[in-house]
Amino acid sequence: MVWCSGWKLVSAVSNAGGLGLIGVGSMHPVTLEEHIVKTLNATEKPFGVNIPLFYPELEKIVEIIIRLKVPVVFTSAGSPKLLTGRLKDAGIKVAHVVSSAVFAEKCEAAGVDAIVAEGFEAGGHNGREETTTLTLIPSVRKATGLPLMAAGGIATGRGMLATMVLGAEGVQIGSRFAISAESSAHPDFKKLVCTLKEGGTMLALKKLAPVRLIKNSFFDQVQEAEMRGADAEELKLLLGKGRAKKGMFEGDLENGELEIGQISSVINDILPVSEIMKSLMEEFWLATGEINTAENFRF
Repeated sequence: MVWCSGWKLVSAVSNAGGLGLIGVGSMHPVTLEEHIVKTLNATEKPFGVNIPLFYPELEKIVEIIIRLKVPVVFTSAGSPKLLTGRLKDAGIKVAHVVSSAVFAEKCEAAGVDAIVAEGFEAGGHNGREETTTLTLIPSVRKATGLPLMAAGGIATGRGMLATMVLGAEGVQIGSRFAISAESSAHPDFKKLVCTLKEGGTMLALKKLAPVRLIKNSFFDQVQEAEMRGADAEELKLLLGKGRAKKGMFEGDLENGELEIGQISSVINDILPVSEIMKSLMEEFWLATGEINTAENFRF
């Protein structure tokens, strides 16, 4: 949710009954503090912060989160041992994002409160194993008894129900909210996402950190470099700095790094969070009723 999930989106999600998460990956510490304070003023409901553990100013971020008493932290892209103990000692609930059952077991050993299992359908950075959500959720469920949230490829009530049938207790949804009315993403990026069809995104930059991107001029450059065997250093130079900001926040749809999930192919409108949440829950309960009706299963 880099460049998408600021205080407006977070407070709207929490006010609508979800758990909004501030995306730290695009924020300097002073900016994060501003967004936390604004979120506290905009909702009385719980909310959280997502911390990529490779973040360069990690210590400053953690100090702000503890000082402002953020109730929940999701950590990702690193070892769950790094911050879990410190955050829990401060009274903060901790969830960690994984892409395999092996890492889920490490999360349990580290003492996290919950696990997010994210399949490679997801937007942004993904696991190197490229395990799909349909395969990942039952595998992680078998490996741990901790509360489990499914992520990757979920943007509908039916998708929510499917992951719960597989063993998840909840879901983490990104792409659907990344193009909501309250998202801080550029309007042109949101409009582009609404036009995507199947195959409109692919994993790229696998020699650095696999990331799912919309196909554009920048993606074509990356694909050409990877096909001729470019090494990690060349790919770093090609990526440069600020590509995601250029694309998703500033609206450069050709030269920017445009991150979104595969499920974007079924999203074709930009709606307020309140309407998205209402639609998700209505479809979830409708689908739940359908599978509980025996006459729908005739063999």
